[in-house]
Amino acid sequence: MIGEYTAYEERTPDKQYKKLMKTVLDKGMLGPSPMVDENGKEINTIDLLGAPVMRFNILENGVPFITERSLRTFWKAAVGELLAFMNGVRTQTELEEYGCKWWKLWLTEKKCAKRGLETGDLGPGSYGAAFANFPTMDGGSFNQFAEIIKQMKERPELKTHFISPWIPQYTIRNADHQQKVVVCPCHGWIHFRIINNKLSLVMFQRSCDILIGCPSNWVQYSALLLIMAEHLGLEPYEFVHMISDAHIYENQMPWIEEILSRKSRRLPTLKLVNHHDDIFAYRPDDFELEDYHPHPAIKGIPVGV
Repeated sequence: MIGEYTAYEERTPDKQYKKLMKTVLDKGMLGPSPMVDENGKEINTIDLLGAPVMRFNILENGVPFITERSLRTFWKAAVGELLAFMNGVRTQTELEEYGCKWWKLWLTEKKCAKRGLETGDLGPGSYGAAFANFPTMDGGSFNQFAEIIKQMKERPELKTHFISPWIPQYTIRNADHQQKVVVCPCHGWIHFRIINNKLSLVMFQRSCDILIGCPSNWVQYSALLLIMAEHLGLEPYEFVHMISDAHIYENQMPWIEEILSRKSRRLPTLKLVNHHDDIFAYRPDDFELEDYHPHPAIKGIPVGV
């Protein structure tokens, strides 16, 4: 990897996660949510539109693995999820081959049937379909990642290195259109920028569950920045996260309070231990986590489905 991490002892504890939570609680609005808990009960959310932008200089201060609770048991699943989507994966069986098993909560027979899909299929409007097989007007498909990588190699100065997970004809839901995706993409609007041989990644997120989703998103897009920089021979620089609808589920408050009571610690190091000429060949085991000293894990956090 081009560039070296600042020594762990010289890094500054990162407090952006707790600051985000406090801002949502202080400025957000309580309102209805289309989601339910695991028992089918409707749950409200506290929503903040236009959350503060969060910035992480990867090499200078570490990779944004939250330290207020441990992510040791599932961080590779988060990385695997995004790598799977890069490769066009759209089924539960394929996701599990990358180590990501949490989609089973959403890919039930009932939920898939509601969208006219086979059980276990995220649908043609899902992340994998958009990233690797975006439908074109001539009936073909377009691999966004493959073509953006080619563009970045040929024209690194451009400001158009942009990828979208959104296929409108499959995400709109009204009297004339059936939604053809089990869960509309929440994250994945990706803007790469190359300046002075340094690669930055800005990820815009439509909707973000701060307690459950945000930590995984930080891990997976930091990992993406690392493999893209490695593949292009650039220094990984900054990961920037922008959220449109940042929210906390009302039934998550006891866990939110516990996290806010914990002291933030220094961010860890994430390294690539294997190199692949084919960027689509990367897998979770190609990464190694070092210098990670979080507070204990917190179990039983409820999630909206």
